[in-house]
Amino acid sequence: MTPDERITPPSPFLLALEGRAWLEFAALLPAWPFLNRAPRGDGHPVLVLPGWMATDASTRALRWFLRARGYWAHGWRLGRNIGGGRTTMEALGERFRELRERHQQPLSIIGWSLGGIYARELARRFAPEVRRVITLASPFRDLDATAVARLFGGRSDVRRDELHRRLRTPPPVPCTSFYSRSDGIVAWRSCLDEEAPHVENVEVRTSHCGMGHHPSVLLAIADRLARPV
Repeated sequence: MTPDERITPPSPFLLALEGRAWLEFAALLPAWPFLNRAPRGDGHPVLVLPGWMATDASTRALRWFLRARGYWAHGWRLGRNIGGGRTTMEALGERFRELRERHQQPLSIIGWSLGGIYARELARRFAPEVRRVITLASPFRDLDATAVARLFGGRSDVRRDELHRRLRTPPPVPCTSFYSRSDGIVAWRSCLDEEAPHVENVEVRTSHCGMGHHPSVLLAIADRLARPV
């Protein structure tokens, strides 16, 4: 895949399969004995960012799991994620500085979908104070390769192409990108990071809307957060 190659959004068939996210959420309870075996962390803070049109309620299960593993897990407290670009990034910067001051140690950042785009930008801005970035189905390689872009029509202009090139470049911190080939919202190829010693792409078998609470993803997240700095 070349850097400037356009990626096709998911098919309507995959979009229709997103309804299985409720089954993935229901799997949390029977999976608890396995989740309880996940490695415990060192207690460092973790900032969790929701996806487009979602709120902190969507990441509640993930934050609950992280707290059970010994982390200080925090929501973004910015209401519904409707995008907002620079305004949102300024508010996120304030939230990040607040948590950094409170805990007096570097933060890990987890971002779901659009939240992952913001997570990477925060890591670019505050690199020395970020421990790790984990993205869940985040289309940083091609913002137009989504079902939303299919509905509203993707745009291609010089400024947007420059933005795409920036977002494709991984921030200078350890990065893990989770993607699913059966994602019905975001094209999985748009979630693949550039090859570099400090980045990894991890394939999981989930829906887009269920990735943030799927038991297998939670276990993998716990494994990454528990790794040494």
